[in-house]
Amino acid sequence: MRDFLPTDVRRREYVIRIIREVYERYGFEPLETPAVENIETLLGKYGEEGNQLIFKILKRGEHARTGEADLALRYDLTVPLARVVAEYGERLPKFFKRYQIQPVWRADRPARGRFREFYQCDVDAIGSRSMVVEAEVFAAVDEVLRTLGFKNFTIRLNHRQVLAGVLDAAGIPAEKHSDALVALDKLDKIGAEGVAKEFESRGINSEAGRNLLDFFDVESLERAAGIVADERAETENEAFNVAMLGRLVEYVGAHEAGARGVEELRKIIEYSSSYASRGRIKIDPSLARGLSYYTGAIMEVSVPDLAGSLGGGGRYDNLVGMFSGKDVPACGFSLGLERIIVVMTEREMFPPTLAGAAADVMVTVWNEESIGDSLALAGELRAAGLSVDMYPEADKLGKQFKYASSRGVPFVIVIGDEERKRGEVNLKNMTTGEQQTVSRESAGAVVLEAARRRGEE
Repeated sequence: MRDFLPTDVRRREYVIRIIREVYERYGFEPLETPAVENIETLLGKYGEEGNQLIFKILKRGEHARTGEADLALRYDLTVPLARVVAEYGERLPKFFKRYQIQPVWRADRPARGRFREFYQCDVDAIGSRSMVVEAEVFAAVDEVLRTLGFKNFTIRLNHRQVLAGVLDAAGIPAEKHSDALVALDKLDKIGAEGVAKEFESRGINSEAGRNLLDFFDVESLERAAGIVADERAETENEAFNVAMLGRLVEYVGAHEAGARGVEELRKIIEYSSSYASRGRIKIDPSLARGLSYYTGAIMEVSVPDLAGSLGGGGRYDNLVGMFSGKDVPACGFSLGLERIIVVMTEREMFPPTLAGAAADVMVTVWNEESIGDSLALAGELRAAGLSVDMYPEADKLGKQFKYASSRGVPFVIVIGDEERKRGEVNLKNMTTGEQQTVSRESAGAVVLEAARRRGEE
């Protein structure tokens, strides 16, 4: 859990503004939910590891001595959304599309780009089973990242039912599917050897585990798929997807759920062909995602030379029903704001102007007797549309100039006794050192024009 200094806040607001603007262009509406949920609302929705990472809030007052928890800080934004849909369903549109940008909390071990308090930027569509939803979510996420300046990234795509078919074909018994997926989700973090050890610790037969790891070896998958040429494919990813769909059809065979999952993957690829995201989507059968509420397509955004992802999501058709008792389809994606900011900072992707100045201009104080007049001038400049800093006390001008320079303020106004008598002010450009005397009435317009020219430069 961190403090954010002014530069940090500006970067966060810049990223959030772009995410919000893009999501609203796709018809998503804003939603906010409380930081605290009933603990029953959260438990059992994230798998065994997720349950251990929930920040629990002990009972208060006369119940404090029990040591029991009845509330918890929200773990993500998806489960609260499901609760809202169940609670307010009749007041929401048939197809409810929402975005939500708020902090979540996890009792996790902090690491690079991983924190205990962090923001998620979610976009979800409720009410439709059509794969058009996945295509729209992909397109929105793709546009957000491109607008932020990311050029080289991949939207990895898989399907929970396809995974079930593959697990069955590899010889993993149904009661061990969940254990296998939790372990498999760590493949890109701990490697095949680490996953094999976890399979063993979870009681998964070694031969079945080897079969599964052989299938999910990405390099062997690419060799087996052969990246065949296809007249419909404009990029390597598209060619790979065509080949991989064929291989999956063959592998899952007559497995009903698996075959249905492969067909849904095909539709997502087909519908996404109308968007710029088409060339970034790549089917990755090794993608598992650990959250237990996913029921269909699952997805993650990967960037070269970055451990972990910039975000992920999927279809969760049963989650709302856990609260409402009704069958409500849903699909969504969550961008990791903190990781995006870390990567953009390290790779110097933020606009240089974002650092910005604390204000457009600073008004100095000539002496104690003139403080009131300096305050009045600051008010006049603010009324003209300027951001104005006010030096708070009478001090040597040199110190006031030094302070303005330390804060990056581009212009400083001095109003001495002589200028005050003549109804004038002295304007100093802190970048060039140039000074000019202008009338007090025109000071705001002069600074605005100078700031405009400075921006163009």
